[in-house]
Formats: sequence, structure tokens, C-alpha cells
Amino acid sequence: MWKIALIASFLPAAAMAGQVDILFAKAIRTGSSWEIRVTLRHKDTGWDHYADRWDVRLPDGTVAGTRVLLHPHEREQPFTRGLSGVRIPDDVSRVEIHAHDNVHGWSEDVYVLSLREP
Repeated sequence: MWKIALIASFLPAAAMAGQVDILFAKAIRTGSSWEIRVTLRHKDTGWDHYADRWDVRLPDGTVAGTRVLLHPHEREQPFTRGLSGVRIPDDVSRVEIHAHDNVHGWSEDVYVLSLREP
């Protein structure tokens, strides 16, 4: 076990940060569009490796909106950011949230968000 820890200590911090985790998402209807709020966790190490955006995608893969994250969040984890004005067709009942970081690209983690109103 100590050998793994020793090897890991030589890896650059960017390699150890891993992919982005999508912890939670919420959709709020605002008139004819939606506000989407997403909570992410990522071991941002600074400008060299950070979660840099997330997408709202329709079931067919169409991107309905992208929230660009303009800076690292090393000291704010997890963190939540919103995107307003997202247009989603009325016949769509769920969307997918996909997260991205500037080293690994798109995370394997996908969050399925229901648009059904209570």
C-alpha cells in the first residue's frame, strides 16, 4: 500500500484531481424557459486543472445550454452555479447534465434531471 502512496506523491496534482462529480441539479420554470442550477465537486488545483463548464442536454443529445465556469474553485467545494434562459421543448420531461474539466474532458458522470413540476 505504501508503494501506491509513494507513486501517487510523484504524480502532478492535475493527474490526481480526477473527473468532475455532479452532486445535484435543480430545474425551475421561469415563464417559457428554465433556470438550471447544478452542484459540482472537483478537486480543482488551479488554472492547470479545474471544472470549466457543464451542459444541459436534451435526450437526443442536443445541447440546450452551456454554463461556462470562468475560474477554478479550489477553496469552494462543492459549488453551485446556475444558468437561466434555457429553452427546452414542452414535450421533453427530462434533461441530462454533463460536466467537463480542462484536463480530462467530459466526465463519465451524467445527472438525469426531471422537469416534472410538483
